[in-house]
Amino acid sequence: MNQIIDWFLNSYKDKETFIIILEAIVLFTGIASVWYAKKENILVYPTGLTATIISVYILLKDELYGDMMMNFYFSIMSIYGWWNWARTKNNEKVIKISRTTTNEKCIGIGLFLLTIVVTYMVYRIFGNQITASNYVDMLTSGIFFTAMWYMAKKKIENWTLWIIADIITIPLYAYRGWGMLSFQYLIFTILAIQAYFLWKKNLNSNHQTAKK
Repeated sequence: MNQIIDWFLNSYKDKETFIIILEAIVLFTGIASVWYAKKENILVYPTGLTATIISVYILLKDELYGDMMMNFYFSIMSIYGWWNWARTKNNEKVIKISRTTTNEKCIGIGLFLLTIVVTYMVYRIFGNQITASNYVDMLTSGIFFTAMWYMAKKKIENWTLWIIADIITIPLYAYRGWGMLSFQYLIFTILAIQAYFLWKKNLNSNHQTAKK
């Protein structure tokens, strides 16, 4: 246990206090965002926007362009998702929890592959040496991008993608010395698993209601 604590503290030994504070804000607002998403609460988006905008800045400073692009995209999709979730008709939500159609699955695969290609090109453009962790970063970016799009449309499959990418990201951020963000993704994984079953329960309830 002491070794884990020492590793965690050592990763922040040379970091600016300002950056540490920003990372802490990302930790708490990010967890709050996933918690609200789990509850199907629209506050997922303002809290998520706070986390992603700050993340764009700190990841750009660390030259982690794949992660930076992912959070930039999250910021854009959060604005779209905020608008989409807020839409109502006859005092009822327009967008409800549902499963992806075949067409949406195809779009998701296309978005996943396109994200990987674009992220790779960004690394090349900036002239950075691409390491093994960067390739993992490209993979998770593709999964996260697709998951965010599915979430904006309230597709239950978004949680499956979050779980997969979160599990991969935990050791990735730990390896890079971002201890708080690594811990954040551990919490994300737990919340995403809970959210999947909660959304699935709501989805089944809606189907039962529709049949009556």
